Amino acid sequence: MESVPYLGQTLTRWRVGSSTFLAIPERGARLMNWHVTHADGSIRDVLYWPELTEIDSIAKIRGGNPILFPFNARTFDRGQIFSWRGPDGVTRPMPMHGIARQSRFKVIHLHERGFTAQLQPDETAQAVYPFHYEFSVVYRFSTLGLSCELILTNHDTQPIPWSAGHHFYFTLPWMEGLKRSDYSIRIPAARTLRQDAAGQLVPGPPLSPEEKFDNPALIDALHLGLRHHEVVFGPSKAPGEVRIRLGTQRTPPPEATMVTWTLDDTSPFYCVEPWMGPPNAAEHKLGLSWVAPGQTQNFVVDVAVT
Repeated sequence: MESVPYLGQTLTRWRVGSSTFLAIPERGARLMNWHVTHADGSIRDVLYWPELTEIDSIAKIRGGNPILFPFNARTFDRGQIFSWRGPDGVTRPMPMHGIARQSRFKVIHLHERGFTAQLQPDETAQAVYPFHYEFSVVYRFSTLGLSCELILTNHDTQPIPWSAGHHFYFTLPWMEGLKRSDYSIRIPAARTLRQDAAGQLVPGPPLSPEEKFDNPALIDALHLGLRHHEVVFGPSKAPGEVRIRLGTQRTPPPEATMVTWTLDDTSPFYCVEPWMGPPNAAEHKLGLSWVAPGQTQNFVVDVAVT
């Protein structure tokens, strides 16, 4: 573990076996890059991070793993986008993907195999999510993988709602000479949904258990009813697949969601995102969890290169 100057900031670099992890935990508790060094000295970026000249607006950068809290994607209140109705009946604003990406975190624990960072809500964050709570992000790194745990503790006198998730930007394609059409993903989902322009969930595209990444129907698809917690993707008949495990139970809750998304056909990344539930959970309640006063809930995701 070492500190490295980066665009006027200081990032931390962890080397664990053949893996290297880079992060500025204070900026959104965001893992920026993960790459693997092969025996021949070649490097594979597992998590994509773009070449930058500044990172003042780190929340808007497409790369790494932005933390989505307290809610995923776009929230609505009766058709009004970027709004949500709290348990007190009051409508408040809610930024895209919540408040964690743009927030400051306090590093609670920094060690040779990861870190723990705690959200420090400013006045804006407190206004849109007006509860007394502690939200922490815990990263644990291994030779060819990572575990990320989101932990919410309720210090309030009322239940607190949340439906959090991850926005992993995976480098794809990652092998020279291959295209998106050479890569496939296996998602054991029973159904797919989409979010419409008013924030409602509508039927999604019919998809097979294994799909090529060049299928445009994958973009913005919400995969639910997961028969087991493991999603795998990579090139056909080649080593180095990525495995994502959602939660700690072999069969996730029926509302647990995997999201597949990319920006366009030329993007050097494809996002495979494990979420507690589909977007706009605060309104339609699917995938919405409540933490009772004095209680703690967590959401754990593991990612590995096989």
